[in-house]
Amino acid sequence: MADDLKKGLEGVLVAESGLSSIDGDAGRLIYRGYSIEDLARGASYEEVLYLLWHGELPTADELEEFSAALSEERGVHDDVLDAMERLAAADERPMAALRTAVSMFSAYEPESDADPEDLEATMRKGRRITAKIPTALAAFERYRQGEEPVDPHPELGLAANFLYMLTGEEPGDVHAETFDQALILHADHGLNASTFTSMVIGSTMADIYSAVTGGVSALSGPLHGGANQDVMEVLFEIDESNLDPLDWVEQATDEGRRIPGFGHRVYNVKDPRAKILQERSKELAEEGDDKWYEITTTIEQYLSEEKGLAERGIAPNVDFYSGSVYYQLGIPIDMYTPIFAMSRAGGWVGHVLEYQEDNRLIRPLSRYTGPTDQEFVPVDER
Repeated sequence: MADDLKKGLEGVLVAESGLSSIDGDAGRLIYRGYSIEDLARGASYEEVLYLLWHGELPTADELEEFSAALSEERGVHDDVLDAMERLAAADERPMAALRTAVSMFSAYEPESDADPEDLEATMRKGRRITAKIPTALAAFERYRQGEEPVDPHPELGLAANFLYMLTGEEPGDVHAETFDQALILHADHGLNASTFTSMVIGSTMADIYSAVTGGVSALSGPLHGGANQDVMEVLFEIDESNLDPLDWVEQATDEGRRIPGFGHRVYNVKDPRAKILQERSKELAEEGDDKWYEITTTIEQYLSEEKGLAERGIAPNVDFYSGSVYYQLGIPIDMYTPIFAMSRAGGWVGHVLEYQEDNRLIRPLSRYTGPTDQEFVPVDER
């Protein structure tokens, strides 16, 4: 088995997990046995966090206690805010700013001396990270706009509170519910690159701050977390071209351009998360501008049916609709991947906790392909 090279670890089973499962042929995603459709339409992001970390949905009392604990941890140290202000002034990329913020959180961790094997302490640290990320991200964006940060609202849930801190205004019900759903949809998705990175770091018994910082770093790569921004940039291009969307797509595909938001490493049919976000995009369109919804649905139908992508197992993924949904919520496009991280942090924490219950250092092999009999020559003779 050690002689079988699997580039990218494709098809290699490296761990067992009870957090999420994907059926790529059926287009099915479950968290802890619950369908993503039921969770997105019936639960809150806080309930999903509890489910991922504790293995079961909370009772009403447990949810109230858990949500209150998250709310109490939202504040970030002034030093972190100062760093966000400096990074905004330096025109730093939002994902890099987030990476810095998560790393800085650990400097003010009240349980920094906790035993790395104390999983209850690790969970509390993970809760602090998850609660603080929205505050740091919103502050960074406010500083970029030349405005002061908005303090967290103690009465709002995590999703609504982020929109509030971003804009300074409490979001309407549709906006808050839509963003909460988006966070649920992105909370976990099997052993993807960023989750695996977090697990590898966690397997060394490094602290959860290191693991989540690693997850942010992995997600920042364009092959993993940036497709929803790419989708929105394409939609802008179509809108500014003054061409019919179908004419634009026909021209782009003739030129060999790839339309972002189509195709997935696991799904061979339409991503179930894309179906849910398409519904939300329609609701948002009914409240305001329906342009983005019309363009995306037109493109999907054309590429899936006219171009036959559906028959080839290439269908819309979650990014195809999340881009326009975030835009309709008033979120800057270069904040899309950090928002992905804001949601997925809950999954990273859950996987580290799960793996460390029966920890083994992750240490794969590589095949050496270099020379073996080089003769050493002293530096003065080279």
